[in-house]
Amino acid sequence: MERGKMAELESLETAAEHERILREIESTDTACIGPTLRSVYDGEEHGRFMEKLEARIRNHDREIEKMCNFHYQGFVDSITELLKVRGEAQKLKNQVTDTNRKLQNEGKELIVAMEELKQCRLQQRNISATVDKLTLCLPVLEMYSKLREQMKSKRHYPALKTLEHLEHTYLPQVSHYRFCKIMVDNIPKLREEIKEVSMSDLKDFLESIRKHSDKIGETAMKQAQQQRNLDNIVSQHPRISGGKKSKKEACASSELEVKNTSPMSEQDSGILDVEDEDEDEEVPGAQDLVDFSPVYRCLHIYSVLGARETFENYYRKQRRKQARLVLQPPSNMHETLDGYRKYFNQIVGFFVVEDHILHTTQGLVNRAYIDELWEMALSKTIAALRTHSSYCSDPSLVLDLKNLIVLFADTLQGYGFPVNQLFDMLLEIQDQYSETLLKKWSGVFRNILDSDNYSPIPVTNEDVYKKIVGQFPFQDAELEKQPFPKKFPFSEFVPKVYNQIKEFIYACLKFSEDLHLSSTEVDDMIRKSTNLLLTRTLSNCLQNVIKRKNVGLTELVQIIINTTHLEKSCKFLEEFITNITNVLPETVHTTKLYGTTTFKDARHAAEEEIYTNLNQKIDQFLQLADYDWMAMEPGSKASDYLVDLIGFLRSTFAVFTHLPGKVAQTACMSACKHLSTSLMQLLLEAEVRQLTLGALQQFNLDVEECEQFARSGPVPGFQGDTLQLAFIDLRQLLDLFIQWDWSTYLADYGQPTCKYLRVNPTTALVLLEKMKDTSRKNNVFAQFRKNERDKQKLIDTVAKQLRSLINSHHS
Repeated sequence: MERGKMAELESLETAAEHERILREIESTDTACIGPTLRSVYDGEEHGRFMEKLEARIRNHDREIEKMCNFHYQGFVDSITELLKVRGEAQKLKNQVTDTNRKLQNEGKELIVAMEELKQCRLQQRNISATVDKLTLCLPVLEMYSKLREQMKSKRHYPALKTLEHLEHTYLPQVSHYRFCKIMVDNIPKLREEIKEVSMSDLKDFLESIRKHSDKIGETAMKQAQQQRNLDNIVSQHPRISGGKKSKKEACASSELEVKNTSPMSEQDSGILDVEDEDEDEEVPGAQDLVDFSPVYRCLHIYSVLGARETFENYYRKQRRKQARLVLQPPSNMHETLDGYRKYFNQIVGFFVVEDHILHTTQGLVNRAYIDELWEMALSKTIAALRTHSSYCSDPSLVLDLKNLIVLFADTLQGYGFPVNQLFDMLLEIQDQYSETLLKKWSGVFRNILDSDNYSPIPVTNEDVYKKIVGQFPFQDAELEKQPFPKKFPFSEFVPKVYNQIKEFIYACLKFSEDLHLSSTEVDDMIRKSTNLLLTRTLSNCLQNVIKRKNVGLTELVQIIINTTHLEKSCKFLEEFITNITNVLPETVHTTKLYGTTTFKDARHAAEEEIYTNLNQKIDQFLQLADYDWMAMEPGSKASDYLVDLIGFLRSTFAVFTHLPGKVAQTACMSACKHLSTSLMQLLLEAEVRQLTLGALQQFNLDVEECEQFARSGPVPGFQGDTLQLAFIDLRQLLDLFIQWDWSTYLADYGQPTCKYLRVNPTTALVLLEKMKDTSRKNNVFAQFRKNERDKQKLIDTVAKQLRSLINSHHS
């Protein structure tokens, strides 16, 4: 029972739950029905729920059917009324259709007329608008056409102005048209085209002036030369005008107007065609040779385009490159003057163009830029000139180069460029010029000295005499009184050398011209160069002649005479330099000529060479000596070789008549001393181990011949027996042995009044030993003869005493 109640209870709860779910389904939106249905399936009574659900559906269907049955009659009535209205509506439609057809038929003509009126009004409006637009567009098209025409005719600067006007004035008024947009898009291209074309013209101009720089420079240097010639002419006459024009003004005033008759291609190149002018005609101005319009056009165009700085940088960069090319000298420039001239012409041409650009444009180049270029050019030019001028060995070429450098400096100075460094470098080249002159004159002096006959100049008539006196300052009252023919004391090389020294001075003076040096500086330069010529070049040439192997005594004597006269002429050279420089020798710091020292040194060298030569001749004669040192008896006369030697000395000293007295006396004394010394050495030489009294007596005859020669006075001026004293050592030694006066020698030795004061005990001992050995070997039986034994004892005793003297002297 209980189970039955419980089951009944559960079924009631389930039915209530199902009822609640159905109510939720009926009242809940379909989008939220999911959870409700889920609760059905969560339970186990979904079968019952389905039955409940179907029963609920059947109830709702019955209610719908009841409602429809209730309203059905009204619906039928409505349909009936609607069918009646449809008939009336069809009639109304037919009436409207008929009315519309009639209206359409009546309005067709009006519509056509209105359409025609509309088209006319539209055309009229379009024409009016077109005229207005064309009024605005035509000036734009005309300006654009003008622009194209200017571009075609290469009038780029006006074209740029037209383009600017077109862009800022006309195109903004018609900017909404498509062709205007094309024009606007094309404007940058046109500007770029103008820039490129103008830059191309500038490049052609730069290339052309690079090629023609030498022509421009040549013209400028011709102008400077003409102005300098004009200044020289004016300076020789009294000045009328007060001031002096600058070179640049003078150059400008002398320029000729050049007519523009060259072809268009030449105009564009920047160089106008100019005929070569005759020397006596004025040279056209350097600026007249160049058409600078490409530069001006390009500058204006870039200024308008706002790219002036770009243009300036490009122009300066290109000109710097060209400057480096211009300043690079050709490797063979030093070979000819034309090489230097072309180099200078290019540099001058470059800076003439830059100077003109500086003064005709505002800021394209400035003074700082020009100065920088000039500093670079100056340093490179000076370095190149130093290098290439060092190769020049021809003084004429160096002199021509100097004149060209002066003209180069004067030309650029006329354009305002500082050129002091060039003149400083010319002073360096002056040293090199002096060296080349010295080398040249060294050859000249060698030729003069080699071709000279070293004989006094013979004179046969008055004309020849005056000619030589005119060439060399020589005065001799005694010679003038002598009748013709007569002889000058000097040889031909004296006037020749003197004249060549003057020619050298003239050559030095030529270099100093136009260097803006004072008279004192010119005088100092000439004197220093002349001193080098005298002390180095001429001195070396004279020394070489004196030291030649084949030089004879006669030539040496003549050289001494010649240098004596040249030494006397030095004061005339001083006067000559003073006359051409107008600087008195007394002026402070004036350099003195060292010619006197040069000729004295040469003369002394010649004198020494005479002494040496005489001694060599004496030695040659002594080599012919052939003494029989074992002879028992002397000959009847002096040896033949010595007689010949004395004859040679007499003839030689006879030639010394024109030499200064001291020279002849010194030579004679030197020869006698050398002869005496050589004879002593001959007597004492180690190879002569034995000698007899007879040989000594023969030797005594030769010494007497020498003393006779000394007494005869071969050279005047010796007092008393001065010359004989050269043989005093030999004389006392021979007298000691021949007279056998040992007791006197040993007793008086060391006393000032000793008869044999000049006899050295060592020399006497050597000679005594040679006689002692001879006595022993040649007299085998001498020991059996009393006299011979006594003599041998005496020799031994004397030898012992001599050794004692020698030992005491050393101690």
